[in-house]
Amino acid sequence: MVRRVAGERPEVVQRLQDLGFAPGATVRVLRRAPLGDPAHYRVGSVEICLRRAQASLVEVAEG
Repeated sequence: MVRRVAGERPEVVQRLQDLGFAPGATVRVLRRAPLGDPAHYRVGSVEICLRRAQASLVEVAEG
């Protein structure tokens, strides 16, 4: 579950939230590229690939 999205660039934070990475959203890792970057996620009913740099802005909690 997403706890928060934080970063120095508000436009990037807003874009991630617009894509569904908002507090309370359920996130699931579907697969990772061979070197781990990018990774494929499911947020709600949306599937998206993010690079490690963008994914690191999303703070998640298990449960």
